[in-house]
Amino acid sequence: MALGKYTRVDNRRSSSGYCSTVTIVVFVALCLVGVWMMTSSSVVPVQNADVSEENRNDVKEQSRVEVPEQVSESNVSNDGNTKQFEDNPGDLTEDATKGDGNGSGKNNSNQEEEKPEGKPEENSEEKPEEKQEEKIEEKPEDGGNQTEEGDSKRENTESNSEDGENDNKSNSDENQKKSDSDDEEKKQENTEETKDEEKIEEKVDQNDNKDTDGNSGENKENDQSKNQGSNEVFPSGAQSELLNETSTENGAWKTQAAESKNEKETQLTSNQKTVYTWKLCNSTAGSDFIPCLDNLQAIRSLPSTKHYEHRERHCPEEAPTCLVPLPEGYKRTIQWPKSREKIWYSNVPHTKLAQIKGHQNWVKVTGEYLTFPGGGTQFKHGALHYIDFIQETVPDIAWGKRSRVVLDVGCGVASFGGFLFDRDVLTMSLAPKDEHEAQVQFALERGIPAISAVMGTKRLPFPGRVFDIVHCARCRVPWHIEGGKLLLELNRLLRPGGFFVWSATPIYQKLPEDVEIWEAMKKLTKAMCWEVVSINKDTVNGVGVAIYKKPTSNECYEQRMKNEPPTCPVTDDPNAAWYVPLEACMHKVPTDSSERGAKWPEQWPARLDKPPYWLSSSQVGVYGKAAPEDFSADYKHWTRVVSKSYLNGMGIDWSTVRNVMDMRAVYGGFAAALKDLNIWVMNVVTIDSPDTLPIIYERGLFGMYHDWCESFSTYPRTYDLLHADHLFSKLKSRCSIVGVLAEVDRILRPEGKFIVRDTVEIINELESMAKSMQWEVRLTYSKENEGLLCVQKSMWRPNESETLKYAIA
Repeated sequence: MALGKYTRVDNRRSSSGYCSTVTIVVFVALCLVGVWMMTSSSVVPVQNADVSEENRNDVKEQSRVEVPEQVSESNVSNDGNTKQFEDNPGDLTEDATKGDGNGSGKNNSNQEEEKPEGKPEENSEEKPEEKQEEKIEEKPEDGGNQTEEGDSKRENTESNSEDGENDNKSNSDENQKKSDSDDEEKKQENTEETKDEEKIEEKVDQNDNKDTDGNSGENKENDQSKNQGSNEVFPSGAQSELLNETSTENGAWKTQAAESKNEKETQLTSNQKTVYTWKLCNSTAGSDFIPCLDNLQAIRSLPSTKHYEHRERHCPEEAPTCLVPLPEGYKRTIQWPKSREKIWYSNVPHTKLAQIKGHQNWVKVTGEYLTFPGGGTQFKHGALHYIDFIQETVPDIAWGKRSRVVLDVGCGVASFGGFLFDRDVLTMSLAPKDEHEAQVQFALERGIPAISAVMGTKRLPFPGRVFDIVHCARCRVPWHIEGGKLLLELNRLLRPGGFFVWSATPIYQKLPEDVEIWEAMKKLTKAMCWEVVSINKDTVNGVGVAIYKKPTSNECYEQRMKNEPPTCPVTDDPNAAWYVPLEACMHKVPTDSSERGAKWPEQWPARLDKPPYWLSSSQVGVYGKAAPEDFSADYKHWTRVVSKSYLNGMGIDWSTVRNVMDMRAVYGGFAAALKDLNIWVMNVVTIDSPDTLPIIYERGLFGMYHDWCESFSTYPRTYDLLHADHLFSKLKSRCSIVGVLAEVDRILRPEGKFIVRDTVEIINELESMAKSMQWEVRLTYSKENEGLLCVQKSMWRPNESETLKYAIA
């Protein structure tokens, strides 16, 4: 008891002889202690462990009264340890585990149970007068924490303030010196520890490279130079905005709040792994269901359909979270280039188009296959002859050099685009989901780029002035009506100096309707200042082709007698395309030589890896550098990642991959890095990200705008590989990730691959969902807060179904 201690002290003071003897012994002992303490970091020497409890109390009391210098040194040492969180209770005597009494009748073991844990900052920032009056620090026998030591020191201060007043100044000075010295030592130790940790991480990275078959992590740009010889997994500094430090951390020690929060989130994520349940989508469209094009409820409520409004996008309020069923007898898709000539009938079991267009060599039913002789309405004898005929008519077209990116409107089964690959040309083919049953689905099953779209009341989802050529072969689009609104949309999309190739009956037939359309087209194209480059007839196919060229200056526009069609106001942005209504106006040609569209891009393939001429160093790129540097860094990064990780480290047989989509493309670096493979990449630029799609087109690639909170305008099972780089973490605050993954399942072919790069939290969540769909997890990797996931879709479909009322006829 504390009262007993003070009783012994009073008795000892009444006996001067006894005190003198003890004083001499203690003085000599403490001198030795002082010498030892100058060369040791311990608070109290181990030699005192055999001293009796009564003598230890005597030593403490005498040291308070007679040897303040030694007490001061001891306090300095303890302060240094307090600031650096370096308890070492194993070196303390039993005496050092008991606190001085404060009249409460409770020892430190009781205080340990009653007092909350304090913050380290509170221990090191005590009032000056209290710090000067501190005495010997006492530590609990079980190595108690710094808070208890701080409490003990405060008790010592209250009970011993009178004894230490004379030594305040010297104690304070010595405390400061010792504290500074200890701080410097600790900094050196921390620096050495950091270096050691870096070495360890570097070794771990090297081991990971071996373990993941050529994969490695990379989070920061300045790490790229170190890891160039190793295989990459993570993004470069381009994604450094995702590596923000945790604000709840305090130096090297995490706070309890942060630790608890992380654990609760981990447990929540762990619990979520078992709650994902899936059902089949029950809709009238069945295995061909496209949510935004098969919203029959919305289509039935349309006031009019004369502008093909019923073929446009009408998305449900919430994206479906069910899975689209497979057609009966579905098989692995035939590989390119064989797929250009034939596909499995069971994969796209539609015969209507073969019955209607079979005589024009669109598609035929041949046993268990659907075959494609390579013809079309305007080129029955093959697409390649037709393609060569166009270039012979206008040599400036220069397929695969000057002309690289083509838009094919009303593409049918896309044989024109399919054979343009042989001329090194990339074609965006589009056609509506209409009575020509599954024509776009046929194209995609063959391995040819295509989307379901219609020229109705809205702009197409592409930026202005990006296509080198626009093609229409008997596309049945009424270009001449309503002030030429639809043809003016093509004018928006076509580069200045680009060509419009029109192959249609009004050019060569003399039927009254054809003659009327031809006269209207001649008048309209002249008013639009399009130059008639050639009107020629293909004797092999027996069709005529008219080729027009868009002007490269505004001179013709300014010389027109009438402003019809009118020029668009300067406030009209030609790049705005997401659900923007069509307008019957013309955008003028850029006059500033540094503006996009003022010059023709470099010839292919030189345009692929060179920053466009209109990217200025004064512009800030997506990742914070000057725009041209940003572009080049992105290209180098993806070239390195694809060559060192994607092509070798994921176990993907790229010979089975043909249709690829980059769900968040930025500059198109991922697609550019795959240029040597026999594939094509649909580059998607999300509507809430920087508009970099014009850059993608400028380098000879293609893509479209999209909002992933809605379904994509394609048929189910049309892509072999989907790539999502930090997409889901950006979508999470806007829409359900479950709905987005259900859309991924819809457009990905069975046995197709899905590669995700994102935060570890997102990766874990997606992995759990993928497993619940019985997808095969081929690779997971994480470093710090960055993760990589590669999964393969299975043939599994759930047994239960969910009826989508808006999609039922």
